[in-house]
Amino acid sequence: MDNLTHSLVGVLIGQAGLKKKTGLAMPALIIGANLPDVDAACFLWLDGVEHLGFRRGITHGPPAWLLLPLVLAGLLYGFDRWQAKRGTRPAARLPVSFKWLYLLGFIGCLTHPALDWLNVYGIRLLEPFSSRWFYGDTLFIIDVWLWALMGFATWFSLGREKRGGEWRRPARVAIAVALVYIGANGLISRTASSDVGRVVSAQSASEHGTLVIASPVPFAFWERETIWGELAFGNLDALGPIYRVGRWSPFRELGQESTLPQQPCAWLEEYGEGGSETEAFLFWSRAPFAEQAPDGSVLLRDARFYDPRARDRFTVALPDVECDAIGPEPRQP
Repeated sequence: MDNLTHSLVGVLIGQAGLKKKTGLAMPALIIGANLPDVDAACFLWLDGVEHLGFRRGITHGPPAWLLLPLVLAGLLYGFDRWQAKRGTRPAARLPVSFKWLYLLGFIGCLTHPALDWLNVYGIRLLEPFSSRWFYGDTLFIIDVWLWALMGFATWFSLGREKRGGEWRRPARVAIAVALVYIGANGLISRTASSDVGRVVSAQSASEHGTLVIASPVPFAFWERETIWGELAFGNLDALGPIYRVGRWSPFRELGQESTLPQQPCAWLEEYGEGGSETEAFLFWSRAPFAEQAPDGSVLLRDARFYDPRARDRFTVALPDVECDAIGPEPRQP
């Protein structure tokens, strides 16, 4: 999820009452909720799409859940001591407890992978013990409805606190409503995936499995962009133009399907020429396919993020690889 959502979650947890456990509790919760995204620093040393194979990995796994809050607690505790020595420590700040700083940072840090798991991008929750990707397919990466709910609850709770009223209840109610909203979206995604999967499986004569992804869309939380196609398990040498997309909504029938690429490649046998970028892309990709560019070169794409206008962000170009003609079986170029 985006960092505003992560931050609002940290704020609401604090407004629910935990910010009274220790001084600097709110910084511990808010920074902790964003801390796993320190892996964004990889953009400083990685080229192209290599970041796809690094992000949402080691800093989002179990060891980081324990170690990152420890570093954060140490820095906040040291900051409080430094201010006290200089005589600049705010008099209204509660006494600082290292134990509570760590616990609150830990709670905030745990909310981060929990939220990141909810979208189709994926997260490696068990890194470094396992590099398996997990997908929640529940929320769009930026959910304006969560922004509105959590933003209003934060404003309302802070206003009540300033006026001396009951300020914990609005935050707790907002957290409960957000959990119900997330659960409802998860149910919509599971229903969409199941409904489309049954139709596609009944119509498909493929000997391979069928991958169905119910991808949330912006604003219309009740709709899903359903992506489906044949999946040749364990055989990334065959990347075919088999993914299709349609709209699913509980209030409307499934829309007309359409193939994603305009110039698809049927099979791609040699993709190693892309080097580290290709390896990172295929490690990250969930629904890879090959597309022929107007100049005749081959592009590796992912059906989840197919946007011709943003070609560089989720695309690897293979200028020295030729695109095979469409056919039912892979063949040597």
